[in-house]
Amino acid sequence: MSGVETVVRPRRNVELALLALAWAVAIGANTMKWLQDGTVFENDFWLQAALLIVPSLALHIVLRFRAKYADPIILPIVVTLNGLGLAMIHRLDTPQTDYGNTQARWTVVGMVLAIAVIWFLRDHRILRRFTYISLIVSAVLLLLPLVPGITAGEINGAQVWIRIGSSTFQPGEVAKITIAVFFAGYLSTNRDLILLAGRRIGKLQLPRFKDLGPMVVAWVAAIGILIFQHDLGMSILFFGIFISTIYIATSRASWAIIGVLLMFGGAMAASLVLPHIRLRIDGWLNAFSPDVYGRTYGGSYQIVQGLFGMANGGLLGTGLGQGRPDLVPFPHSDMIVASFGEELGLVGLFAIVMLYAMLVSRSFRTALGARDSFGKLLAAGLAAAVGLQVFVIMGGVTRLIPLTGLTTPFLAAGGSSLLANWIIVALLLVISNAARRPVNSAPLASDRGHGPDAPPSLRTPRNTSSDTTTTQVVRRR
Repeated sequence: MSGVETVVRPRRNVELALLALAWAVAIGANTMKWLQDGTVFENDFWLQAALLIVPSLALHIVLRFRAKYADPIILPIVVTLNGLGLAMIHRLDTPQTDYGNTQARWTVVGMVLAIAVIWFLRDHRILRRFTYISLIVSAVLLLLPLVPGITAGEINGAQVWIRIGSSTFQPGEVAKITIAVFFAGYLSTNRDLILLAGRRIGKLQLPRFKDLGPMVVAWVAAIGILIFQHDLGMSILFFGIFISTIYIATSRASWAIIGVLLMFGGAMAASLVLPHIRLRIDGWLNAFSPDVYGRTYGGSYQIVQGLFGMANGGLLGTGLGQGRPDLVPFPHSDMIVASFGEELGLVGLFAIVMLYAMLVSRSFRTALGARDSFGKLLAAGLAAAVGLQVFVIMGGVTRLIPLTGLTTPFLAAGGSSLLANWIIVALLLVISNAARRPVNSAPLASDRGHGPDAPPSLRTPRNTSSDTTTTQVVRRR
């Protein structure tokens, strides 16, 4: 037998079938909203359906040409989440608001950006050239909300927005991508130096003191976000991405333990020094205290109302369109998880959590399959960013941790978050295509492989017993 040819199935048809199911779920949820309103299917209904189906179908077609071996599960999951979010935001709209149509427009722009990333970024390793440029861009993006003239000022207790015309944008959402690129590039280049042994305490191998510099810098940056921008959620997210990436790069628990200790130490110090952090933690610990519940700033009214709403939903929910999530402040953005919990119940909320769990697991599977260290760390960092963001916001809504101002990826209203997360999806699809595509294992030409001048590593053995080739079909899940 002269060789084995491995055939990897792209599985784009599977993706298309799952996309059809995602469209059915999203349009079905939107249909329940229209039926609840007692109106017939007007032009707006079909326009909303088209704004989800057409760009996602275009993204699928682009994948067939540019990244046909990409993971077939990631895109349908994201379209399902995005579609459910659009249905809920439309359902929560009032005659005075237009959040649903705004979110639909941002959805189209986000998918177009994802298409552009997949079309032009054929090899994710190109991003490694911009390791330190990504660090500079991250710093600029984080500082923009503090620059006079473009800052939108303090909104809901945090200063993380800039004003572009009549709209606002949160640069930190894009910064989580550039910071993941920097962490992946830096750690893949300097991994051997970081792995040099330090002092051992029991079974724990501590890093050398001088190797702690990157972690200290990341920790100081996270504390800076907390102090100057009053954004607890983004501070946790950035430092969490670094801890996840460096743990995956080194496989040493000591880095994770030191990072978690720094995070808790910084949070405790901030709660003692910064009033807004102290009020946020007090509202978490003493949510049902009458004084805390009725407090104008830093109170627990939003948290408690969300808990009451989810309790009203029970196991199966009140039904989409039949609850009162509008009684909770910001039900379309910060508290959209509570809105789903009330109207879809515990079962529906668990289904949404499972979609996120599948998305994060498929993203980490992409990291495991990547054939280069930069791709592994970048995919892992992006997966950690999505997973941490979901945990932080859902933990805050359910009162597991203090509530932060992060948005639930793809579900909650927010244009900057939607754009950044669609770019993350595009990068994950590009990396998964590189990880899943077949390796070129064709034998070298006879004059190069069998020639007397060919180096031993390039020579291929002659096989005179058989000239047949066996085809091995490998299904990549």
